[in-house]
Amino acid sequence: MTTDTQTSRTTAAPPAATAAPAAATPAPAPAPGGDRLTGRAKLVLFVLCAAQFMVALDFSVLNVALPVLGKDLGLGRSQLQWAVTAFSLPSGGFLLLFGRIADLYGRKKLFLTGLVLFGVASLLATLAWNPASFLAGRALQGLGAALIVPTGMSLLTTTFPEGPLRAKALGISGTLLSLGFTVGMVLGGVMTDTLGWRSTMGLLTATALIVLVLAPRLLPESRNPERPRLDVPGAVTVTGGLLALIYSLSTAAQDGFGRADVWGTLAAGIVLLAVFAVVETKSPAPLVSLPMLRRRTVAWGNIGGLVTFSMMSTVVFVLTLYLQETLELSSFRTGLVFGVQGVMSAVAGTYASRVIGRIGARRTLVVSLFGQAAFTAVLLAVGAGSGALLATVAVSAASMCHLGAIISYGVTVTSGVPDGEQGLATGLVTTTQQVGLTIGIPLLGVLATTQDSLFDGVRTVLALDVAVLLVAGVLIGLGLRDRTKNRA
Repeated sequence: MTTDTQTSRTTAAPPAATAAPAAATPAPAPAPGGDRLTGRAKLVLFVLCAAQFMVALDFSVLNVALPVLGKDLGLGRSQLQWAVTAFSLPSGGFLLLFGRIADLYGRKKLFLTGLVLFGVASLLATLAWNPASFLAGRALQGLGAALIVPTGMSLLTTTFPEGPLRAKALGISGTLLSLGFTVGMVLGGVMTDTLGWRSTMGLLTATALIVLVLAPRLLPESRNPERPRLDVPGAVTVTGGLLALIYSLSTAAQDGFGRADVWGTLAAGIVLLAVFAVVETKSPAPLVSLPMLRRRTVAWGNIGGLVTFSMMSTVVFVLTLYLQETLELSSFRTGLVFGVQGVMSAVAGTYASRVIGRIGARRTLVVSLFGQAAFTAVLLAVGAGSGALLATVAVSAASMCHLGAIISYGVTVTSGVPDGEQGLATGLVTTTQQVGLTIGIPLLGVLATTQDSLFDGVRTVLALDVAVLLVAGVLIGLGLRDRTKNRA
C-alpha cells in the first residue's frame, strides 16, 4: 500500500500462542486445489477487497477538502486536525481488541457490524450540520474501520489456504488498498471542486451499502469454538496505550512536540503498553499470547511492516511539500504525480505474489526494503528548482517496492498461525500498519518543516529514511534467515 498524504500540512493517519487452540470453525474452501481462484472465491475476494478499499479511501479522500470543509462547518485551522484525528484514534486504537473479539465471537458477524456502523457514520458525516456532528461521524467511521480491517483480513486468511492462493489474495488486496489511498487523493480534489466536500463522505456511504448487500450471502463465518474468556485487563491497557500513542504522535505531526499534552499522552501510552506486557504474562487467556510474539515470523514481519509504512508515509509527506512549496506545482499536478505512483503500485501488486512464490515471503520482504531504500536515495538527486520528472519516477519505483514489502510482511506474519488466532495475527498486522502510518511523519517528517530551508530539511529526512530502511533490511534478513541450514 502506498501511504496517504495531503496537499496541505494537515496529516492523516493514512492494509500473531500458548498451546495451539482448537481450529476455527472451518470455512468453505474457495478452491478445490491448486492456485486458481474459483468464481465464488473471486466474489468473496471482491467483497473483502472492496471493504478494505473503502477504508483506504477514507484515509485520504477528505484531505484536500479540509480547507473548504472548515469554512463550511466553522472549523478553525487549529481544529481541522480533529477531522483526521477523530478517525485515526479509534481506527488504530481498537484494531487489536476487535481482531481478538472476532476470533472469539465470529469474524463475519463483526465484519458486518463494522460495515453497518461505517455506513451510518459516513451518512452522519455527509449530513453534518455543525462541527460536533461531523466529528462524531468521523469517530464512528473510525470505530467501523477498526471492526472492518482486522475481521476482513482474518476472513481472507482463513478463507484462502496458506500457499499460492493466500499470497495471490493478499497481493490483490494490497494492490487495491494502495489504489484506495491514491484514488482518494485524486478523487477528493475533483469531487470537492465539482460536487462539494460532502460528496466525499457520500461516496463512502454508497460503497458501504454496496458491500453490505453482497457480504452476508458470500462470506463464510469462522471463529474459535473454544471461546476462551476475553482478557479484559489486557484489552483496557493495550487499547488505552494505543489511543494515547496515536493521539500524541498525530498531534505532534501537526503542531510539533512543544505541547505538554503531546508528551503527557506519549508517556501515558508507553506506560500503558508496558503494563499490558506485564498483564499478558499473568493472564490465563491473554489477549496477545507472548509465545506468538516470540515467533520470528510474527516479530520480524511486523517490524518490517512498521518500517515500510512509516518510512513511505514520510517520503510522501515531504515530497508533497517539495513539489508544492519548492517547485510550486499546483494541487492538481501534485495529485498527478501520486496518481502515477498509484498506477505503478498496482502493477507491482500483480507480480508480488509470483515473486513470493519463487523466492519466499521472507526474502521478498528483505529485498523490497532494500529496493525501497535504493529508490528513496534517488530522490536525493532532485534539485531545488527542478526534478519533478525524476521525483515521479523515483517515488513510483519506491512505491512498487513498498507494496512488495506490504504483501510479503502480511504473508510472513500470518503463515503458520492456527486459524483460531488468525484474527489476532491480522489484528497485529493492521495495528502495525496504523502505527506505522502515524509515527513516520512526526518522528522524521517534522524535521523538514523546522529547518531554515525546506529543501535542506527534505534532503535530511530522505537521508534518514534511507538509513532506517537499510538497517531494518539487514536486521530482518538476519532475524528471518533459515537457521536449519546453519545446523548442518
